[in-house]
Amino acid sequence: MATNPIPQFPAGFLWGVSTSAHQIEGAADEREPSVWDVFTAEPGRVKDGSTARTACDHYHRYREDVALLADLGVDAYRFSVSWPRVRSPEGLGFYDRLVDELCAAGVRPVPTLFHWDLPVGLDWLERDTASRFAEYVTVVAERLGDRVTKWITLNEPAEHTLLGHALGVHAPGRQLLFDALPVAHHQLLAHGLAVRALRAAGAPDIGIANSHGPTWPASEESADVEAADFYDVLLNRLFADPLLLGEYPSGIGELMPGDVASDLKVIAEPVDWYGINYYAPTRVGAPEGTEIDFGGVRMPAELPFSVREIEGVPVTDFGWPVVPEGLTELLTGFRDRYGERLPPVVITENGCAYEGLDDQERIAYLDGHVRALHAALTAGVDVRGYFVWSLLDNFEWAEGYARRFGLVHVDYETLKRTPKASYAWYRDVLRAQR
Repeated sequence: MATNPIPQFPAGFLWGVSTSAHQIEGAADEREPSVWDVFTAEPGRVKDGSTARTACDHYHRYREDVALLADLGVDAYRFSVSWPRVRSPEGLGFYDRLVDELCAAGVRPVPTLFHWDLPVGLDWLERDTASRFAEYVTVVAERLGDRVTKWITLNEPAEHTLLGHALGVHAPGRQLLFDALPVAHHQLLAHGLAVRALRAAGAPDIGIANSHGPTWPASEESADVEAADFYDVLLNRLFADPLLLGEYPSGIGELMPGDVASDLKVIAEPVDWYGINYYAPTRVGAPEGTEIDFGGVRMPAELPFSVREIEGVPVTDFGWPVVPEGLTELLTGFRDRYGERLPPVVITENGCAYEGLDDQERIAYLDGHVRALHAALTAGVDVRGYFVWSLLDNFEWAEGYARRFGLVHVDYETLKRTPKASYAWYRDVLRAQR
């Protein structure tokens, strides 16, 4: 464990942790089904054959989990609202109770309105889903807006597009490759419509949680540089440029459906802050004509790039490289690219998968990334907050329960919560920041 104290962050800096509804809530019979319920019911979709029907049973144990948040000493808790649960007869009652419990504990609620659990019967290939999303957002904002001020529209539309619709390893399990681009456009449109709906409901503090990371070419050869540039457009600029610049990267807009110019005016509705989920950089080279395993995902041979190993750095239990300085590089790069168009930044996810209660590797990971974040702040990037992924071990999508990201260990047989060494470390960091 690092012994040097974490540098002081500015007063008012927001410290938090994150979760998502499908990964922790359970109580699947008390909501409508989502595309993830359908997906996980299909044999072979989840590596350990599990589902999230019970998960961490946060739905029934939320008071215990809020007590953990209060003891941890975070300023804020980023959770997601389940669209299928809101559509159920019990509706928003659970989130009413959760928000009340958080407020009573002095923890600021920060809901994400879509974290991949699309209700069955809706489809991001259909433009109308964006309008349905805005209607749902209005319902949630009108119910919770008297206590919730900070909102997140979408979580990681890039991954939901790539993994769920292009490669088929996440729900809904489509393998459309580049024909999945309308999914990206309709999610971005949904974001813009949601911003308008939240503003109409009086919400003062709105952002999005986009995943980003530096893209490193495998070499200086032109083929590798071109492949890396393409990957960077696909995973970074495709989801940042429309929001921050009001335009798609060159060559992308004509591939999108509908009146793109008109839609971009909606997509680029101003946000109050820009959320970034950071895990690692990616080294990219020219296509090699073979499939490659990338962080547990099989990348097909026909893609116009290949993902290469970053050598000489530790990796997590997920096989993801540990490169804290990549966060500094990413944030200073965003500042340089977008300039005054970049609003204040919040790191809405950062974390790692490791086993064990005495999780010194997670402590080293978080320590390094908090320091890298401070370096970006020192370099002039306007960073306003940091959320660790995740409070609890949980259902890790297609990996099932095989990967543990939590500061708190969950015994999936008894559902007992046990804080890990990293929980105590983060609590000490937060106390030192007061």
